[in-house]
Amino acid sequence: MELSAREIATYLNGEVEGNPDVKVSGFARIEQATQDTLCFLANPKYEEYLYKTGAGIAIVNKSFTLRQQAPSSCTIVWVDDAYRGIATLLDIYATLNAVRQSGREYPSRVSWRAKVGKGCYIGAFSYISKGAKVGNNVKIFPHVYIGNNATVGDNCILYPGVTIYAGCHVGSGCILHAGAVIGSDGFGFAPDENKNYKKIPQIGNVTLEDDVEIGANTCIDRATMGSTTIHRGVKLDNLVHIAHNVEVGKNTVMAALTGIAGSTKIGEGCMFGGQSGVIGHLTIGNNVSLTAKAGVSSNIKDGETHMGFPNIPVGAYRRSHVVFKNLPDLQKKVFQLEQEIRALKGNAK
Repeated sequence: MELSAREIATYLNGEVEGNPDVKVSGFARIEQATQDTLCFLANPKYEEYLYKTGAGIAIVNKSFTLRQQAPSSCTIVWVDDAYRGIATLLDIYATLNAVRQSGREYPSRVSWRAKVGKGCYIGAFSYISKGAKVGNNVKIFPHVYIGNNATVGDNCILYPGVTIYAGCHVGSGCILHAGAVIGSDGFGFAPDENKNYKKIPQIGNVTLEDDVEIGANTCIDRATMGSTTIHRGVKLDNLVHIAHNVEVGKNTVMAALTGIAGSTKIGEGCMFGGQSGVIGHLTIGNNVSLTAKAGVSSNIKDGETHMGFPNIPVGAYRRSHVVFKNLPDLQKKVFQLEQEIRALKGNAK
């Protein structure tokens, strides 16, 4: 794919500064770009690289006021949101360069009692069980397993090694990356009188609504009863764990190594940082943000940002941290005051 600065500005409703006819054929980071590549600047932290970049074109936020002139070899396309702009161009690039796979590779097995829609690709060593239903234009890469009576909607992509257990439902337009497991048993055990743990059967399922993306090696457990539900537009990073009977509201995103314990309800539009964790049976409101490594042990209201373990609102945490990091100095002052008090008491006697 080759695009000129003028074409990019048209796609992104931007303004060109420099040569509108310069063309690029690829993408690169701003500090590594060459004349035939496109870069972007959305974070002012990287502004210094713009003044020495070798890129042919740079997409830059209109809100930035540059400290100096960019190199004449680089044409700038000013846009409202450079990060969103580069995402749009990458989407166009990916669509134009997508591998048009279709048909069925062997060996693979599709039960005669399964239903597979039109335009699907089924990779080698994949297994589609009886009663399963697969929609149209689904890409099933090698070594994918789809269990009994599971359903997969239209236009989904299941990358190698994805496992969808029996009875689970995947909506349309979903992407499941390599090694994702949908519908493994929830962690349910009950101790008997001898303190031996007896397994509690997990007879529910998992439901993914439309446009959900699941990262590599992420596991979503089936419900004990009912459904573990991931609502429309949710994006989960790699190595995320969602336990049984959890509900995740639409358009919520979770970074890698996040863990949500059983029966917790997560609201819409939330953002969870990496390695954050939530204990079971809590209610997290809409538009809640958790910073990296936050440990949540209590309910959170709509719109709040929490950090730390146990979690507290971000403002309170920062005030507490100021005190915490000064504890060594405070300790010295306390010792000095104790010595002065003893001295005063001695003089008084």
